[in-house]
Amino acid sequence: MSRIDLAARTAALENAVTEATGRLERDLLDDARAVVARARERGGLSAEHTVVALAGATGSGKSSVLNAVAGDDIAAPGVRRPTTSHALAAVWGDGADPLLDWLEVRRRHEMPVAPVADGAGSPNPGPATGARGLFRRHRTPAGITTGLVLLDLPDHDSVVTEHRVRAERLVERADLLVWVVDPQKYADAALHERYLRPLAGRSDVVVVALNQVDRLSDGEVDAMLADLRRLVAADGLDGARVLPVSARTGQGIDHLRGLLADAAQRREAATARLAGDERAVARRILDACGTAPSERAGERAKGALTAALEDAAGVPTVVDAVRRSAVRDARAATGWPVTRWLGRFRPDPLRRLGLRPDPARSGERPDLVRTSMPKTRPAVRAASASAVRQYVDRVTEGAPDPWVIAARHRAQDGIDRLPDALDAAVAGTQLEAARRPVWWRVVGVLQWLLLAAAVVGLLWLAASAAVAYFRLPPLLVPELTVDLTDRGGGVLEVAWPTLLALGGLAAGLLLALVARLFAAVGARRRATRARRRLREAVADVADRLVRLPVGEEMVALARCRTAAAIAAS
Repeated sequence: MSRIDLAARTAALENAVTEATGRLERDLLDDARAVVARARERGGLSAEHTVVALAGATGSGKSSVLNAVAGDDIAAPGVRRPTTSHALAAVWGDGADPLLDWLEVRRRHEMPVAPVADGAGSPNPGPATGARGLFRRHRTPAGITTGLVLLDLPDHDSVVTEHRVRAERLVERADLLVWVVDPQKYADAALHERYLRPLAGRSDVVVVALNQVDRLSDGEVDAMLADLRRLVAADGLDGARVLPVSARTGQGIDHLRGLLADAAQRREAATARLAGDERAVARRILDACGTAPSERAGERAKGALTAALEDAAGVPTVVDAVRRSAVRDARAATGWPVTRWLGRFRPDPLRRLGLRPDPARSGERPDLVRTSMPKTRPAVRAASASAVRQYVDRVTEGAPDPWVIAARHRAQDGIDRLPDALDAAVAGTQLEAARRPVWWRVVGVLQWLLLAAAVVGLLWLAASAAVAYFRLPPLLVPELTVDLTDRGGGVLEVAWPTLLALGGLAAGLLLALVARLFAAVGARRRATRARRRLREAVADVADRLVRLPVGEEMVALARCRTAAAIAAS
């Protein structure tokens, strides 16, 4: 995986904060915002200078170490404590004033820049020890060329709160931290718990200098350094450089100065420090985001949610009404004309539910139309609310509590709006209530033709009977002759009036029975189509009021996790 630059890391962390706002703890987000602001501010200042802060407790000898590294008595160590109330800066190179203004360091000393090598090609000599064993400081210490800003911070354990606040602020803003400790307080819990441990994972920008080693024997120095390395590693700074130094004798000062000169020359400490700070706070955000919820869990819960909302919307009732209404309409259109009018006395199931289109109200807005569905039973409403909550629980499984609570809150808003939304969805679904298949009209025409034939036959028979009763000349009554001799029968003769009357009545009744069977099949198909459309309408309501709001929370969580993962990479 390729490394990302500081700008991309900062943007990713800022995106993570944006997505987590209102969800994660405010203190965590404030820390992340502060890191983002610090990265942007530091990025706009001098990239030619590396800010190194000498931090430590009262009496650790920070000022003496500064003087030893600088080769001059810049800071005046004293007996009274606290000795440093305001930060002091030793500056090598020009152009650091805006950076020092941002650091709020007013006391500044411009240092002469040392040449890289003397005329013979050898480095300038470093500090030496005089006859009395005191450290002799040079005006131009070897190694430091340009681009270094060395700060002497107030004591981090000062009894004056203002001093501690200044020190902590500069500890946050420095590019490279040199913690100066002494043999008496190198294991101080406040140092490790309050300052070193929060820097875990940033060992490349931390140096721990054990000062005053000239007061110890070689064996004591080795033992103390081993213990100090153990404590630093336990603080999460495994790999941080731990150096023995003595500001009094100059022991280890050359090594320390070389580290600082190398850092100033590389100009990577600022980026490393800011990237480390962003990685640390991004990991905290990533941990707070929990594990990513399973997408399959949401798909499995969707079916149960839709089914419960179908019951709450009365979809089974509507589907049954569609079937029965289709049967009623089919019988009215294809039944025997003599008895089909009786079906008008049966109430239309869809009209009773307010789902039969009313031509008189065809111009109304669909969103103002309501059904006449009976109120959902409390048990069904409770089941739908329970289904919504179960859906939220499945979808948010593994998510952090703030996101779960937010998802539940938005789902609750959906639950409160579900009854009206489901009713409107049912009312707006096309149920094909006005659809009249072509075969209905064909059968209807045939029924009237058969009825007409029966009426003609009956009238013909009645007229023949009347003529015979009054002894009038008989009417012409043709007959239909059917020869059945080849089948072992005789000759069948049927009068056409009788054939028309009986045939029309029998054929009409038989056609009505056949049409009823086809009507039942067609009604079931229409009900099936209605169920599918109603399910889609209910699913749309579930998506709009439940799945989409909850999904937005999960998408925000996913974006937060992704951005935090990028920033933490």
